[in-house]
Amino acid sequence: MSGHTVAGAKAQLYDAFAAGGKALASGKRLELLDLLAQGERTVDALAKAAGLNLTTASAHLQTLKQAGFVATRREGVRIHYRLAGDDVARLFVLLRKVTEAHQAAVPAARHAYLGDDGATEVTREELRARVAAGRAVVLDVRPVAEYLAGHIPGALSIPVDELAERIGELPEETEIVVYCRGEYCVLAHDAVRLLTGRGRRAIRLNDGMLEWRLADLPVDAGNLG
Repeated sequence: MSGHTVAGAKAQLYDAFAAGGKALASGKRLELLDLLAQGERTVDALAKAAGLNLTTASAHLQTLKQAGFVATRREGVRIHYRLAGDDVARLFVLLRKVTEAHQAAVPAARHAYLGDDGATEVTREELRARVAAGRAVVLDVRPVAEYLAGHIPGALSIPVDELAERIGELPEETEIVVYCRGEYCVLAHDAVRLLTGRGRRAIRLNDGMLEWRLADLPVDAGNLG
């Protein structure tokens, strides 16, 4: 193979890698990946959750599909999207962590979004130990559809926007460990602020359902708790 041919082949290879990078070069597309990491969804559901109109959401999803990051299935007239594999979820997690470690703007943006709830954070191992010892209950504050798609075994489901009205369903004297989608999910932070404001002992898992799944820990599906 001539030097010119080798250079051309190398350029094609790196352009193929770059196509993946281009597909990820959109905050909204990353948000769609974050949502799909919780489970399969229709285009309509994704558009609503991401605050996009249907046309824009469809265009972003097509870009992700062309890059091979998402897959689809058809059910009647509805198109359901899902991540193409756990490796896509791992790439998404790694991208966030590497960017936070090396871009000065990320920690400030994270704090502006998540705020300070003053909560104690626990690891996945600590959560399991507290539950096994009967010292805590686990509260999933994601939307019900995400809970049904997969949740920490034994977790109760109260979406954060229903928590103020349903707080009486939680035990008063037991510690509550709250979790949501992942490390950068604001729902758990908002829930902890609400619970502690009502005098409950609330702490927070230091990441969320995405990282729990990727750690190959047990996951239950269905059955509202």
